[in-house]
Amino acid sequence: MDNQPGMIRPDLQALPQIKDRMTFLYLEHCTLGRQDGAITVTDDTGIVHVPAAAISVLLLGPGTRVTHRAMELMGDAGVGVVWVGEHGVRYYAHGRPLTTRSGLLQRQAELVSNTRKHLDVVRRMYQLRFPTEDVSHLTMQQLRGREGSRVRSAYQKAAKETGVQWNGRVYRPDDFASGDSVNQALSAAHACLYGLAHAVIVALGCSPGLGFVHVGHECSFVYDIADLYKAEVTIPIAFQVAAANPEDLPSVVRRRVRDAMVNSRILERIVHDIRWLLTPEETTEQEEAVYLWDNRVGTVENAVNYGWTEEE
Repeated sequence: MDNQPGMIRPDLQALPQIKDRMTFLYLEHCTLGRQDGAITVTDDTGIVHVPAAAISVLLLGPGTRVTHRAMELMGDAGVGVVWVGEHGVRYYAHGRPLTTRSGLLQRQAELVSNTRKHLDVVRRMYQLRFPTEDVSHLTMQQLRGREGSRVRSAYQKAAKETGVQWNGRVYRPDDFASGDSVNQALSAAHACLYGLAHAVIVALGCSPGLGFVHVGHECSFVYDIADLYKAEVTIPIAFQVAAANPEDLPSVVRRRVRDAMVNSRILERIVHDIRWLLTPEETTEQEEAVYLWDNRVGTVENAVNYGWTEEE
C-alpha cells in the first residue's frame, strides 16, 4: 500500500482544460520538487510554489533538476513538460499528453495520409492567415508564394516601425550568440511559441510529427501551428526588444511573449484552431471512451463479452 504523502491523484475530467491554464513557465538552474498539489522551485534565492493544475507547460532549461515526486505530480495533473536548451531555444524532449483520448490523433493520421484531405487542411491553415481572401482554389505553390510575401512584409514592417536594421533571418541553432540582436530575439521568441504549440498539440493527443505544410520532421505539426501566430506575436516583439537592446535580451523576450500570449489568448486560440483544422464539422469534445475496432461497422462497444456472437 502506497502511503506516501501528497494529494490524491485527480480524475483527468476534474482538471482544468488545457485552454483554461496559464501558458508556460521557463525554469533553469533550479530544483523542482513537490509539496502537496504544488511544484516547488528551489534555487539560491529561496523556494517558490507553483500550483500544478494551473500550468500548461514547463520549459526546463539547463541546470534544472527534477525529483521523481515532482514528475509524478506533473504527470497526474497533466502538465506539459518540455526539456529545452539554453534560453529555451532548442527542443530536446517532452512528457505525457493531458488527454487520454485518441480521436484527434486518428483524424490527424487520416487527413495527413490522404492527398485531397491533406490539401484541404493546408488551405484551412492558409485561410487563417488570409481571412479576407478565398484560398480554396490556390495550388500549394501559390499558397507558399502568398505566405512568403506575408512573412517578408511582416519583417519589413517591424523593422521600419522600430528602426532595427534587418538583413534577413540568419542564425545557427547550435550557437545562439552567433546571430545579431534581432535574430537572437526572434530565436528566443519563436522558441517560446514552439514550446507552447508543442505542449498544446501533445495535450490534445495529436502527433507533433504529422505536419501538413511542414513534413519530415518530428516537430512538423508544431511548426505548422506556430507559423499561424508569428506575424502577430513573436516577430513584432522580437524587433521591439531588439530596438530596446536590454542587457538580458532572452529573458525580456520570454516575458514579453508570455504576456502577449495571455493578452491575446493564444493558448485558447491554438486549441480552437487545431480542432477546427482537424475536425471543422465538430464543435464539441467527444466523451472519453475506449472502443474496439471492427472491419464492418468501424467500432463496437468495449467491455462486452462477444464470445456468444455467431460468425456469419
